[in-house]
Amino acid sequence: MRLTERSAWLHAMLRLTLPSAILFLTPKAHGADVTLGIIGPHEYDLPVDFKPFNVLVQYGDGNAAGHSYNSLGQRKPNGGSHTWAGMTKYVHFRSFDAIPHVGFAFELIQSESYTLADGTNYGGLGPTIVGPAAWFKPNKHSTFGIQTFMQTAVGTRDATSPNYWSNISSFIFDYEWKHFSFDGDAGTVAGAARHVKGGHTYSPGVVFYTNLRFSWKATKLFEPFFALDWQNVKGTYDRTASQYMDNSDSREITLGAGAMFNISKHFSFTTRYSHSVDGRNIPESNAYYIKVVYLW
Repeated sequence: MRLTERSAWLHAMLRLTLPSAILFLTPKAHGADVTLGIIGPHEYDLPVDFKPFNVLVQYGDGNAAGHSYNSLGQRKPNGGSHTWAGMTKYVHFRSFDAIPHVGFAFELIQSESYTLADGTNYGGLGPTIVGPAAWFKPNKHSTFGIQTFMQTAVGTRDATSPNYWSNISSFIFDYEWKHFSFDGDAGTVAGAARHVKGGHTYSPGVVFYTNLRFSWKATKLFEPFFALDWQNVKGTYDRTASQYMDNSDSREITLGAGAMFNISKHFSFTTRYSHSVDGRNIPESNAYYIKVVYLW
């Protein structure tokens, strides 16, 4: 559905919200999810020249995998984990008369996490994520923009805390056809130094990622889609020892399928399943995702 159709940009906005990432890159909690793997179709199908409005989103995902990928990219029947994560997000959208044909948004996100692995279990609130986004429309069918978020260093417990600040930035795009849509992002995550009390100082490896979504507008209510996610993480550098940590680099490619349900002009629901098809030094993804959006 195009934003120009049915004069209902509110309805179109229910099919999108700007995404966020949870990056638990600590030794105690290493997530298998690709950065921004939570996004759904039309995530960046964004309007311009609109009146301010607000969106509340609840994301949830679970990963139940007993396998992992070793340093040679081989899939092994160990090293997996069972994790559940959530993000509660408030987004304020607005445009400015002084800057026509450009849209803006500001997000405030609180993450939640629970992990069950190796005979232990723990959970709690993770870091908080905040940041803006801006975009324009090269033509009525497409959107192009940029987003940047800061992630705090701590959660409610050490196991859910990265213990360093990080920046998540990406280019975003969307293109709409009559019966299909294609959108996604490409970006990086850069972290500040992580200091271990009484120990070494580490520089987290830079993350490169992309998330692509291709959907079929089957009906006004039902929209199935295909997902591809890719991530590559450079190794962690031990600044005290002046060397990279062994097997601290990683990569992952996942493929998935799901469906979006546009229930009303104020409410939508999206669900998806994804699985790893390639990896290195990372637990495999055997994950399911949900996304609930309410707009006012």
